[in-house]
Amino acid sequence: MEEKENLTLNSYLSFKLGEETFASNVSKVLNILEMMKITKVPKSPSYMKGVINLRGAVLPLVDTRLKFGMTQTEITTNTCILVLDVKVNGESINISAMVDSVQEVIELEESDIQPPPNIGSKYKSEFIYGMIKVDEKFIMLLDMDKVFSTDEVIMVKEKAAKGKGKIEDKEGGKSKKEIKN
Repeated sequence: MEEKENLTLNSYLSFKLGEETFASNVSKVLNILEMMKITKVPKSPSYMKGVINLRGAVLPLVDTRLKFGMTQTEITTNTCILVLDVKVNGESINISAMVDSVQEVIELEESDIQPPPNIGSKYKSEFIYGMIKVDEKFIMLLDMDKVFSTDEVIMVKEKAAKGKGKIEDKEGGKSKKEIKN
């Protein structure tokens, strides 16, 4: 059992945003979806594309490229939506994020992870847990809890609730089962 738990902690889902590759710990990823109908929410931040309906749950949808100060995502056949479980002040909030494409799950040893460099304002370095080098390219490991700050998640949640009815905040194991099934 300990080995399985250790695998989860050291498994990362890699995805592309433009030419850059990022990765999130798989424990934060509840689901990977194909693009679906997006309902726009008036007066939302530019990075919030709207909300999606996932089996009755209304989830805010963030354009991750815009969130990181990049150009808007161009929707292609490879564009995916990651359903994420983000912790904010000890509360579990489900949010969805658009990415250009999902790559693979990579297994890492803690010793493979290098500390994040000071990379200026293009990417906020507090979002980056660490870096790994794979085939002469770097992959940035993201701390998804920090990617979506407390104020932003609350604002996105409120905007989505106003635009599409009440958002169902799922908490604990029950919500993960509901989302995965």
